[in-house]
Amino acid sequence: MTPDVNPKEDVWLVYDGECPVCKTYCKYIRIRAAVGNLHLVDARQPGELMDEITRLGLDIDQGMVLKFKDAIYYGSDAIHMLTLLSTPSGVFNRINYYVFSTQVGSKIFYPIGKAFRTLLLKLLGIRRIENLKKNSKTSVS
Repeated sequence: MTPDVNPKEDVWLVYDGECPVCKTYCKYIRIRAAVGNLHLVDARQPGELMDEITRLGLDIDQGMVLKFKDAIYYGSDAIHMLTLLSTPSGVFNRINYYVFSTQVGSKIFYPIGKAFRTLLLKLLGIRRIENLKKNSKTSVS
């Protein structure tokens, strides 16, 4: 029996579980089966991955986080990497690939999506996650 030279890796996507845009994106994004399993993590729920993100000083209100092969991708880099891992099947994934498959596209369109998300959350009265503020409150004694 030969060893698996390309073992599957789990992919962890941290998103805002109260944001309608984020939830919709996570509902439709599909990664290639050869990559591994996609795990969706709600940033509003406490957990080890959120603790790691906060320790790294990443503001989850300013960008999504993707963890893959022990690397952390943030904001436009996260959506770019997720797009590269995604399957091209379905209209949503094809559009996603067209927009975010290049670094340039990700750097241009991710901030636009983030601004739309921020405005939508304000209009809907959904509070920010503020993971960095929560961490500073608990570390001050």
